[in-house]
Amino acid sequence: MLDLLANKWSALVIGALEDGPHRFGELQRRLQGVSPKVFTQTLRRLEDHGFVDRTVYPEVPLHVEYALTEPGCGVSEPLGALRSWVESNLDRLRLV
Repeated sequence: MLDLLANKWSALVIGALEDGPHRFGELQRRLQGVSPKVFTQTLRRLEDHGFVDRTVYPEVPLHVEYALTEPGCGVSEPLGALRSWVESNLDRLRLV
């Protein structure tokens, strides 16, 4: 579980969904730098583990939304604290 949640893209997806559901393309644009393959894999892993819910709306064109589940909302708070700590201390950290 730690491997999933400590992953950079998983943490960023959860953070991006904290303010509510987003469509696939909108969410991908918010996460600049992620490849389509890694983005899709990350969403699937988060969905498979119950942190993200995927809703398909049978419209033309197809409309898919992603939202945090209850466990996803619960884990967003500690991940948010970790993101804040990293942002506050980035200049003091040695990045190899």
